[in-house]
Amino acid sequence: MELHHVDTGGAGRPLVVLHGLFGSADNWRSHIKRWQDSRRVIAVDLRNHGKSPHEAGMGYAAQAADVEALLERLEVGSCDLLGHSMGGKVAITLARQAPERVARLIVADIAPIAYEHGHEAIFKAMRAVERQPPSDRKEADRIMAEFVETPATRQFLATNLVRGKDATLVWRVGLDEIEEDYAHIVAVPEGEGTYTGPTLVLRGERSDYVDDDALPAVESVLPEARIETIPDAGHWLHAEQPEAFQKALARFLAS
Repeated sequence: MELHHVDTGGAGRPLVVLHGLFGSADNWRSHIKRWQDSRRVIAVDLRNHGKSPHEAGMGYAAQAADVEALLERLEVGSCDLLGHSMGGKVAITLARQAPERVARLIVADIAPIAYEHGHEAIFKAMRAVERQPPSDRKEADRIMAEFVETPATRQFLATNLVRGKDATLVWRVGLDEIEEDYAHIVAVPEGEGTYTGPTLVLRGERSDYVDDDALPAVESVLPEARIETIPDAGHWLHAEQPEAFQKALARFLAS
């Protein structure tokens, strides 16, 4: 699959960025603007997200293969790889399956474990918008508010709305493909053995995605991982505390 991506160009080893569930490369624009002053950045739309093609199967081996094929097309031998949430599991899988591709690994607020919590309310909200396509974002927000209480979450989901042929708003994500294979998204990353390269695991202080109970699993898969907690941040730590996120990444990449 030919994934859509944003490539700032430039020489040297690139920083490759993988978004989370229902995200896209667009979510990283403010960070990319800062990183591109000093290095090449490649931000990827994973399958069924952003402007990338829709295809059945959300397993991590398949998603990692998509990313590796993109690196091959771009003639990138190795990269520094950053993944947030679902993108972090893709990054872990790629690092395990093709460690020669990953010089350094940054995993943002996800652990190599299966998660029990779901996105049922989000799926219901998105399906409601699908059934009654809104004419503007205000109407879309009103529809989603019946199922999703948090305005910030609704605003994040709304980044996936685009104008359809009849001028109403429609989802650009492969909602059918994502929901049908959701079990693979909440499952453990794929791949065998450990990734022993330099690794940074960032977690949000207010997030429960990488709590202390998950640290043994992190250590078993990523034995060289440095764990760093971003104060006053939840799961979307890069959006909630962008300065602290930038500084933590810069310290790691400079070490």
